[in-house]
Amino acid sequence: MTTTTVAAGVDLGGTKILGRVIDPGDPTRSLATARVDTPRGAEAVVAAVDRVLTQLESQMVEAGLGRIDALGVGAAGLVDAEGVLRFAPNLPGIVDLDLRSGLSRWHDRRVVVDNDANCAAWAELKVGAAQGASDAILVTLGTGIGGGIVTGGKLRHGAFGFAGEPGHMIVDPDGPPCPCGRRGCWERYASGSGLGRLARDLAQAGRADRVVELAGGDPDDVRGEHVTAAAAAGDPDAQEVLRQFGWWVAIGVANLVNLLDPEIVVIGGRLADAGDLLLEPTRAAYAGLVLAHDHRPDVPIVGAELGADAGAIGAALLALT
Repeated sequence: MTTTTVAAGVDLGGTKILGRVIDPGDPTRSLATARVDTPRGAEAVVAAVDRVLTQLESQMVEAGLGRIDALGVGAAGLVDAEGVLRFAPNLPGIVDLDLRSGLSRWHDRRVVVDNDANCAAWAELKVGAAQGASDAILVTLGTGIGGGIVTGGKLRHGAFGFAGEPGHMIVDPDGPPCPCGRRGCWERYASGSGLGRLARDLAQAGRADRVVELAGGDPDDVRGEHVTAAAAAGDPDAQEVLRQFGWWVAIGVANLVNLLDPEIVVIGGRLADAGDLLLEPTRAAYAGLVLAHDHRPDVPIVGAELGADAGAIGAALLALT
């Protein structure tokens, strides 16, 4: 990367599309930002991404900083090597969407399209919590679960571009239905929806009063954010739910460590905002779940550092790679 190359990154998620132009000297700093809600439908999604990029470049030109030289898009779903979003469980109606071709107005620039969690993993490796590592795993805990894998200092995509989807490892074949069409996926237990389900079960048993209060008084309205808010305020029932939830997070992390043997595991996504309330029970449970814990080097399980901006930062960094 040179100081004269300017890159924009766009994070295409299920609820929002976030764009950033990163500072070449400090990628964690933005030269321009834009955000829109994610619309429904393939054509509307492409138009919204184009609109975000247009807003970013307009801000750059107005500030006298010139145009964007390269752009990256991180999308939530299976993105193949040609930049086609093949399947997106959390983007209803999006199947086989050719994002790269759809952004034809930008084809005089370098355009990179990748999975959003891959982008976030690259950002955490380069300028975040995994700096200095050659082998790292990022797990993002939000509405679903995403992941990115780095081995030998390289982001791994697999043969067809679909590597890094740990949320759809099946941990219970008889478990609840998943938006992907199967049952018992890890993200049904260790995502925001999984956390909410654990809390609703406790509330229906007559406990978790503070969590229910935060949800407006109806146990059926309890969501993950109500649990983390109550736990942060010291509520013991909410903290117990997070301890149970940490076990479900840990079982997936242990499986990934057994398979890939990383130096570090980074936990990102919205639920990582709970900090040690989530990380401590996850670490404790992981020790009893990973193979031969007492006979292998410690693998730190740490919180991500870049927050909600990681996907956009990583998409821009990948556009420069």
